[in-house]
Formats: sequence, C-alpha cells, structure tokens
Amino acid sequence: MNGRFRCSLASAQRDDELAGTASTVRAFLLVECIGSWGVDALRDSRLPEETKRVLRSAKALGVRANLVRRHRVSARQDGVRVFAAYADPVRPWLETTVLDSPAAVADLDLTALGAGRSPGLTPVSESVFGVCTHGRHDACCAELGRPVATALSHAQPDATWEISHIGGDRFAGNLLVLPHGLYYGRVDPPAAVSIAATHRSGHLDLDHLRGRSSYPMSVQAAEIALRRQLGETALDTVRPVSRRRDGAEWHAVFDVGAERWEVVLRSALDETVRHRLTCLAVKPDAIPRHDVLAVRRLGTA
Repeated sequence: MNGRFRCSLASAQRDDELAGTASTVRAFLLVECIGSWGVDALRDSRLPEETKRVLRSAKALGVRANLVRRHRVSARQDGVRVFAAYADPVRPWLETTVLDSPAAVADLDLTALGAGRSPGLTPVSESVFGVCTHGRHDACCAELGRPVATALSHAQPDATWEISHIGGDRFAGNLLVLPHGLYYGRVDPPAAVSIAATHRSGHLDLDHLRGRSSYPMSVQAAEIALRRQLGETALDTVRPVSRRRDGAEWHAVFDVGAERWEVVLRSALDETVRHRLTCLAVKPDAIPRHDVLAVRRLGTA
C-alpha cells in the first residue's frame, strides 16, 4: 500500500472486532460483468441501461444484486453467468444459469427470489466464493482482495469469483461464501485457501468469520460467541431457535446438538472515539460494539 490513508490498516491497528459486522442479506443475485465496475458497480458498469435499472430495483424486492467476474478474465465468454442464492440460516440454497445476454436479467423472477422461492434456475450443490476486489469503491478491496482472488482462483478455480462491494471495506480482504451468506474478513491469500477448504469439509473458520448474513448483526455476534465458547465449528450444528431484543440487549437462543443455549449481549455504537471507516470517508463515525453479557445452557433441545 502507498502512504495514503487505508481503512483496513487503521482497523487492524485498532483491532476492530470482526464478529457481528456482516451485511444483513438473505437473497443474493450475482450477475457476471467483465470489465471495470466504477465507483457504483450497478450504475457505472458497462451493462445495458435497462439491465442496470432491473438490478437497482432488486433492492426493493429484498434482493442484493452484485456483479461478479472471473479473476483476470478480460474477454467476454459466451453468455452471462448468473447465480441466485438464498441464505436461509437452516436450508440455504443456490441456483445458476447462463443467460444469452445481460438483457435477459429482466426475465428473472426476482420477486420469488426475494421471498425465498426458487426463480427457476438450475440448483447447485457446491458453494461459490466471492472475493471483493472493487477497488473503485475502496482501494483496500483491490490492494488486499486481488491477491486473495489470485490464490483462491488457483485453489478453487470453478468456485471463485471476484465480486463487487459487499460491505465492510475496513475488513479487506473480504470473502463471501454463498449460499450460506458467510462473510469473512481480514483474509489474506493463505487464509482464503484454508477457509475454502475448511468450508468444503463442513466447518467454519472462527478467526476470520464476520457473521452469517441471514441474522441481524447482534445475532451474528451471538452465534460466534457461542461457537467460540463451545469450540464448535461444524457448519450446521448451531441452529437458531429464537431472538428477542430488549433495548440495547439481545437474547439469542440456539440449539447445539441436543442442548439449548442462550447468549445475551449488549449492542451499541461506541461513541467514545470516532474513526474513518472507509478509505474515502469524509467524516469519522462510531463503531458498533457487541459486548457479551452471558452464555448459558438452558437445558435439552
């Protein structure tokens, strides 16, 4: 990195907590778009204007639209690969197809996707790994994301994609695993390869996990706190039961195997010191904190 301010370096020096920082999203639509994405990927890409309009309107349907591309591929292949994913905390699913042209995005049933129903594509059993390399949005994403994309493309060539801004620039390199909606941060090339292999074996890397996007950020932090206390990394072992908010306090209940556990934590913005949270931030902001108050076993599930 050069001598300019870099949000990821500042965040690492502050030791900002990763847990509970993933974007809160369940429905994802990934659309292949080769070439430069610009500051705002959907607005500034080379996609046709009608396709851009459809992708921007997806947010109102509860769908997060992102652009993806293969690492170091500059020439368009035949067709446009799209992925539809729903990050249900218990039964996540992923579908894909190749469209004849970007204009065919308008024919996708995004209303169904936003509601957690299949838009009619082909089911996929394997996960995909999206590495944020959106340097026009934040320099850290390019400087730290591209080496990650290179390493992961060698290790998982069929499953790895570069992806546009997914949130949390200060945690670059950032990695999104679909369909589970797992956000990983401060990922370097060796860690990315390890995280992918660990995921393939049905486990999580708790050292880099920012959270599961199907949960509110406080519940993300609660799941990670519980897993850390129990030493539980199996992907599907911790199952959500209920959550309740009481002011700044959250009570999240999970089943772990045959046992039921509750995590109580307090979530609030740390107003004591403000920081620039992105490379292009023009003003400092407070950082969210999730303080675990209790982790207790409630009994059998």
